[in-house]
Amino acid sequence: MTASVVALAAAATFASPAMAEVSNGKVKIGILNDQSGVYADFGGKYSYEAAKMAAEDFGGKVLGAPIEVITADHQNKADIAANIARQWYDIDGVDAIMELTSSSVGLAVQALSKDKKKITINTGAATDELTGKQCSPYGFHWAYDTNALARGTGGALVKEGGDTWYFLTADYAFGHSLENSTGNVVKENGGKVVGSVRHPLATTDYSSFLLQAQSSGAKVIGLANAGMDTQNAIKQASEFGITQGGQRLAALLFTLAEVNGIGLENAQGLTLTESFYWNRTPETAEFGKRFFERTGAYPNMVHAGTYSAVLSYLKAIEAAGTDDTDAVAKKLHELPVNDVFAKGGKVAPNGRMISDVYLLEVKKPGESNIPWDYFTVLATIPGDEAYMDPAKSGCPLVK
Repeated sequence: MTASVVALAAAATFASPAMAEVSNGKVKIGILNDQSGVYADFGGKYSYEAAKMAAEDFGGKVLGAPIEVITADHQNKADIAANIARQWYDIDGVDAIMELTSSSVGLAVQALSKDKKKITINTGAATDELTGKQCSPYGFHWAYDTNALARGTGGALVKEGGDTWYFLTADYAFGHSLENSTGNVVKENGGKVVGSVRHPLATTDYSSFLLQAQSSGAKVIGLANAGMDTQNAIKQASEFGITQGGQRLAALLFTLAEVNGIGLENAQGLTLTESFYWNRTPETAEFGKRFFERTGAYPNMVHAGTYSAVLSYLKAIEAAGTDDTDAVAKKLHELPVNDVFAKGGKVAPNGRMISDVYLLEVKKPGESNIPWDYFTVLATIPGDEAYMDPAKSGCPLVK
């Protein structure tokens, strides 16, 4: 080897950019969710914008490599979601998939990603099975889950005297999990579940279901559904005079987006649980305003949680010095989560990110002084109380 060749080789070695540790020369993140159905406002295009905000706030590059965020609509179908994920991994060079609204989708994509040795961070799916028996060394769960919702809203209403419950439940993994979790919390607090009825996803006529719930005589009708399903159920419950008759509605997964969808007149007085509220602190308010300027909407916990998930993933790559899946997963478990979404958040061995959640009450129309200021914070529930003890989750990764 000549001296000039040696010199060129040495120069190449020392000039090699940090992105040499990044596969394909870029970090590519996929936001996979519902963009046309009942959860389009719950997550949808707003989560995509939140993910892009996180990439931009990080600086647009990690380890010298550009960050790209792409998105697709899974139409709330697990098979379509799995096919998109497979193409993203095998053909399009996607490194991680996030959001994944709807539990059937979240479980399917997490299982595929485990086989492909790719990271998923669920922010839209609710089932605690993601960090339970179906946990993955590469699967993480941000923002909320059915256990946190049950302990927040369910626990609060039982303590207020709502000790008999009837559930109106979306008939798929998420609804079943939320009903089961909330029912357990009701019973733990001395209450009783008197019955339940299940409805298909994206139902438009709730009359028969609501009449069964009304005739049950339960003090609380638990809506174990989400998105447009919850909005429609609340509107039709008002038409039937259910709350006027003395029964309470518990919207077990209800966010800022859905309150805006039905308006304060219909939503006022509802108790709900979110892990983020944009108008809670000066920092969250500043983020909320930036998000509004970009999207025309204020963020709920799914949108802010997606921002946090992307930011945490990028920080993990930076800390690991590579986008290698095992190295990044290790750093996600080690690094604390301190951002606009969570302070002092921590990732448990089962992949559950544990941070505080908030018990909220929807304001009356006259109590809201600025647009999208819909909630009064009733209580802060510490993350260790809101989320299941990892040792009891059933996850085989927890020793």
